[in-house]
Amino acid sequence: MLLFRFKNGVVASRVVPKKFSNSDENIVRITLGNKYPFGVKSTTIDELPIQFQKRNFTHVKNLEKHSSETFAYTVTPFERGEYHFGSLNVYVATALSFFSRRFCFDADKMVAVYPSYVQMKKYEFLAISNKLNAVGLKKIRRIGHTLEFEQIKNYVVGDDVRTINWKATAKKGELMLNQYQDEKSQPIYSIIDTGRVMKMPFNELKLLDYAINATLAFSNIALLKNDKAGMLTFSKKVNDMVLATNKKTNLSVINETLYNINTEYSDSDFGMLYGTIKRKINQRSLLILYTNFEHISALKRQMPFLVALAKKHLLITVLFENTELDALIEGEASDVQEVYHKTIGEKFSYDKRLIVKELEKRGVNTILTKPAQLSINVINRYLEFKSKGLI
Repeated sequence: MLLFRFKNGVVASRVVPKKFSNSDENIVRITLGNKYPFGVKSTTIDELPIQFQKRNFTHVKNLEKHSSETFAYTVTPFERGEYHFGSLNVYVATALSFFSRRFCFDADKMVAVYPSYVQMKKYEFLAISNKLNAVGLKKIRRIGHTLEFEQIKNYVVGDDVRTINWKATAKKGELMLNQYQDEKSQPIYSIIDTGRVMKMPFNELKLLDYAINATLAFSNIALLKNDKAGMLTFSKKVNDMVLATNKKTNLSVINETLYNINTEYSDSDFGMLYGTIKRKINQRSLLILYTNFEHISALKRQMPFLVALAKKHLLITVLFENTELDALIEGEASDVQEVYHKTIGEKFSYDKRLIVKELEKRGVNTILTKPAQLSINVINRYLEFKSKGLI
């Protein structure tokens, strides 16, 4: 009688962000309000999206009369897409606990999981505060004059005499010199291979998702540096393409495009990729190609197209280390079978280093990185090339 006497004895609500960040901890808050004129014991059961595979979520709380409480928990998604929450169930009981009454709230709430905007904002903040080296990004000394002409101006004491414009000085009758500014608006494309090689998972996240998170973070840094950021994805054909521009709105376009990318089961066509880039990207650009080769024979089939791209553009091929092999290689072998497994693991590791040497020998810049360090290593190489005036 006490529990069912009041129609709305308990109120509850679930507060979730508009979107979740993939591979990051996202906070969900639940607020409970007790409308009963006496204290109750509440048991909250939230029906989490099926992707989390959690069927035992409960939270027990004693609520004083006419009071409210808020608690929070975190969820970490590892796949992009739509996540549907079920009902928020709250069971309440009196101090006797003979009976309990169920209340249901916030049924069928959908939250979209996007590429890691948390990682993107972290690198953006560090770039603005000039603390990029705190997370492993290197300070790179600028070499020579990587500048472009801006205007001719009058000489002022302290200006670099090496930039004096003698023709303008002769015409004007006084010292004139060229003024330069940092090179800007260089086109930069992130190219993501969506073939089957990018399905390999590390720490519950596919290589494709590591590449997507790095593309979003890197594109934001490139736009902050006033370069043009674009992207494209390919497998048997070019599926998505965002032309490079330095408009800030382009980051939203890239984010929405990355949200819908999935891997395919076929081998990727690098010849088709070369033909598409030759037709649609006329200006020399920085191309960052996220792909993976596990054997030297797979590389040799695609080598002519990579070399051709490197002749027309500044190409960086990003390959992934198989970090699962590290424990196998470094561990001690206790029997013949483990010796065999360790030998095979070392062979795979050697093949990956051989692939990098082959690419570098043919003039293709290469990054071999652990998946978790992908964003840092890509941004480092970008800053290095920019300081050398290569882009």
